[in-house]
Amino acid sequence: MDHTNHVRLASNELTADILDGATIYGADDEKIGTVSHLHGSQVVIDVGGFLGIGAKAVAVPASQLDFMRDEDGDVHAVTAWTKDQLKHMPEHQD
Repeated sequence: MDHTNHVRLASNELTADILDGATIYGADDEKIGTVSHLHGSQVVIDVGGFLGIGAKAVAVPASQLDFMRDEDGDVHAVTAWTKDQLKHMPEHQD
């Protein structure tokens, strides 16, 4: 996916309502997870699994994700992490 024409979200748009369910893409543009919810200044990402079953929740700083909207208005984020790196992070517990 070419992200060059996507509009970056302003800091006031980084809310649970807007980010919930957003797709997270890794450095190689692989889909690596989806936003589960926000936890303070961290974004909880569901990684792995199938249709939400068996996914592992990990928390990452929001500053490590570049959130944007595509041409259809869908919100997603890009990060330098890979799916394997996220899978090896400690599981998030609310």
